[in-house]
Amino acid sequence: MAAVLEHGLNLPAGVTFLVGENGSGKSTLIEALAGVHGLNPEGGSRGAMHSTRVTESPLADALRVIRTPGKRANSYFLRAETMHGFYTYLEGLPDSPDHDLHDRSHGEGFLTLLERKFRGFGFYLMDEPEAPLSFTSTLRLTAHLDTLRLAGAQVIVATHSPLLTALPGATILELGDHGIRRVTWTDLELTNRWRLFLADPETYLRRTLNSGPPR
Repeated sequence: MAAVLEHGLNLPAGVTFLVGENGSGKSTLIEALAGVHGLNPEGGSRGAMHSTRVTESPLADALRVIRTPGKRANSYFLRAETMHGFYTYLEGLPDSPDHDLHDRSHGEGFLTLLERKFRGFGFYLMDEPEAPLSFTSTLRLTAHLDTLRLAGAQVIVATHSPLLTALPGATILELGDHGIRRVTWTDLELTNRWRLFLADPETYLRRTLNSGPPR
């Protein structure tokens, strides 16, 4: 995250996707953005107090926000990897409307919570939301992201999904050894690799199995 500390990061209004290989810093950056906006790094709103094990990066302590949607704006952070514990936390809250989440499938629960909490103008963060979702459910998430965009919300999503990143009008930031750069969906490395795979899956996998994954 040296590039962020040295040059800062301009995140425009609307939907921004953070894309990169595992270990590129997507989740670290999302966690830091949550922390600097007063959101629980394990997920939730500004008032969420649950915690399991502290593994978050101290990057949030080094960041300073220049301009935000404002403290009155709705804010929420969802991350797929902590949802089971977060559901349990929500169930334990007095008069919680979210007591039904454990009774749903992982994907259904995630989408239900997202559609309840991510509503209208606000500042929203998601870490790999596609993880529990089918293709059809990912389309539903994409439509909801567009609804938030039209409402004037700012949404930042760390993802590996070529479907999500195809959202018209979205900003795509690719993280890697080069730092952080803005790219189009067509030029995204993620898109190119999926295109090669889908064009000839058998050949692609044979080459991968014989020589290791492409780098």
